[in-house]
Amino acid sequence: MSAIAPLWNSLMLDRQASTSLQDQIVAYFRDAALSGRLPAGTRLPSSRELARDQGLARITVVQAYDRLVAEGYVQGRVGAGMYVAEGVATIAPRAVPGTPASGSPTAPTAPPMPLAVGIPALDQFPWADWAKAGMAAQRGRPAHLLAYGHPSGTAELRAAIADYVAVARGIACTPGQVIIVSGAQQGIDLVARTLLSPGDAVWFEEPGYVAGRSALAAAGLEIVPVPVDGDGMDVAAGLAARPGARLALVAPTHQYPLGATLSLGRRLALLDWAERANAWVLEDDYDGEYRYGGRPLTPLHTLDGGRRVLYLGTFSKVLAPGLRLGYLIVPPALADRFANAKWMQDRGAPGLTQQILARFITQGRLAAHVRRMRPLYRARRQALMAALAEHAADVLNAAGNPEAGLHLVTRLRVPGDDAAIAKAVLARGVKAAALSPYYHGSAPAGGFVLGFAGTAEAAMAPAVRILAAAIRQG
Repeated sequence: MSAIAPLWNSLMLDRQASTSLQDQIVAYFRDAALSGRLPAGTRLPSSRELARDQGLARITVVQAYDRLVAEGYVQGRVGAGMYVAEGVATIAPRAVPGTPASGSPTAPTAPPMPLAVGIPALDQFPWADWAKAGMAAQRGRPAHLLAYGHPSGTAELRAAIADYVAVARGIACTPGQVIIVSGAQQGIDLVARTLLSPGDAVWFEEPGYVAGRSALAAAGLEIVPVPVDGDGMDVAAGLAARPGARLALVAPTHQYPLGATLSLGRRLALLDWAERANAWVLEDDYDGEYRYGGRPLTPLHTLDGGRRVLYLGTFSKVLAPGLRLGYLIVPPALADRFANAKWMQDRGAPGLTQQILARFITQGRLAAHVRRMRPLYRARRQALMAALAEHAADVLNAAGNPEAGLHLVTRLRVPGDDAAIAKAVLARGVKAAALSPYYHGSAPAGGFVLGFAGTAEAAMAPAVRILAAAIRQG
């Protein structure tokens, strides 16, 4: 479709508003595309044109366009400018704000619904630093990054991650041990299909990470639920249930969803079992960067020396899930085996995105971003706790949550169907994940897993009021 009349002439920026000019530009073009006012194929003004017309610094427009591209609303055409992407008008119906399109639980929402789990503060994404890293990575037009690369990942990103985990988590590894994956779930799937055979038993935390359980089940493995208490996974219970299991999937730093830290005694018992049973331990450290009181215990990988432990990290929580980048740290003898398996799955993660992230890390921008986020997340956590105490103390119990991570667990104080309540509040624009589906083999406990990282402090109380009202209504 050719360019149409310049609808963007109606863009009226409010320089007195609390919303940044960049945010206003993004919202304007996003809404125009979603509503169909800018049809697919419509050419946007160049960043230079829009900056001149609106009296802006060009970098403000460039960064706004970068965000629109990253969110899928706009696509660039080499030498031809920016255009509204195909199919945007069908992305998200606007009838009920925050309701997934067509009832799909995986449809995108903008912005994320209050209390959604697994979403960091996307409103605080370091766009300027990311753009600088992106421009540096693309300088010289590195065509090799657009071709198939090494399935384990670019050498630069693997080296950057090895350096980062050495400082941030005390893990010693070489770049050759790092395997870049498309998020934690692919990492779990890769381990399951590379090291195990269908029918093998796996110890799995009860309750535990639903997507991880699905990945293991899809590989044909037998899930052995092992109960979790205040000291983490009960290793003795795992030994009693299935001592010959071939793998244990654990989140020892901050168990998901209950938040427990695996005690030192149980860490040592788990490693002893793995050594004697010739089994593997997959350590899921999904949000280890965020601890607001004290220091986390030494990672299992460090205690074990990397012999039987594979370490799984992700950038979904520290930066954004849409990057689809995570990493496995595997024993040196397994590196080639995992590289071959990764090649068979998807031939490797996108090279250009890896290169941008590598520069972002090596320039110290990731560490700086994490430092900025810790006080923000601590404040958002406190706001959620205060809202629960003021508006839901009669129906929800939030006691016992550690000062860590990006979510809280609350238990029902009154009888109720948490899954039905979660569905009811979803229709009102609040995403409170029911606790019961996290259980696999035992009687589920009713409650909710509430994310606070991606929810502004001012939105906590209204969201909690909606949830509490739904509980009281039964």
